[in-house]
Amino acid sequence: MSTVASVLLAGGIMVALAVVFGVVLVVVSNALAVKKDERAEQVEKLLANSNCGGCGHAGCAQFAAALLKGEAKLSDCKATPAANKQQIAARLGGGDAGEDTVAVVHCNGGNACYNKYDYQGYGNCSACEMLAGGVKACPVGCIGKKTCADVCAFGAIDVRDGGYAVVDKQACTSCGACITNCPKKIIGRVPRRAKVYIACSNHGKGKEVMELCSHGCIGCGLCAKNCPESAIAMQDALPVIDYAKCIGCGKCAAVCPRKCIKEM
Repeated sequence: MSTVASVLLAGGIMVALAVVFGVVLVVVSNALAVKKDERAEQVEKLLANSNCGGCGHAGCAQFAAALLKGEAKLSDCKATPAANKQQIAARLGGGDAGEDTVAVVHCNGGNACYNKYDYQGYGNCSACEMLAGGVKACPVGCIGKKTCADVCAFGAIDVRDGGYAVVDKQACTSCGACITNCPKKIIGRVPRRAKVYIACSNHGKGKEVMELCSHGCIGCGLCAKNCPESAIAMQDALPVIDYAKCIGCGKCAAVCPRKCIKEM
């Protein structure tokens, strides 16, 4: 056999082997491939895609996968609009879509809350909290050093002239970053449709609160007495709003002598 023929034969064998191995690889890869649930991509597109981590997962893609596996609840996500959640629930065959919420700061003390000392330290609320529980006389008073603002990826919260944090309802996605990181744990969620919220977290008696803050709730109960829908109940000296009953008339805010019921 000539040299040229030998080379061609060898080349032909190599090509044939390559084709055989290629076919084998395709067959094996298809057989071992993890089949992707097409619903995962559909669910992910309907999520807020803010990747805020408020649901406890690294991102929306991971949350979508957890939903499909039954390892997460749709209500765990607060950033996705309720309308989108309803579509997701339909694709998953059920799930509590809940309603749209927004974060609120349950304090309006700020500069009206007396200081225990003159804080000269560096840093945010978390740093200040390390020194005697923070500068504020009220144990649950907003420190006002912007920890919540620093962790908000949407610029939805800031400390304004009053010295306490305020949430921009329109910008808030209800991701929960501010709630998790507030050292005083005085940031919560209310329905986005809410018209009022309680801006105080102190359960102390009236005299005790007055000694700490000129804006703190004294538990007088006027808000509950004047609510035409009985949507407010006093619990441990602090009003609690039942938003299922609240019609947003604003009478509670109008009669509050301490102005610690705020309109949204």
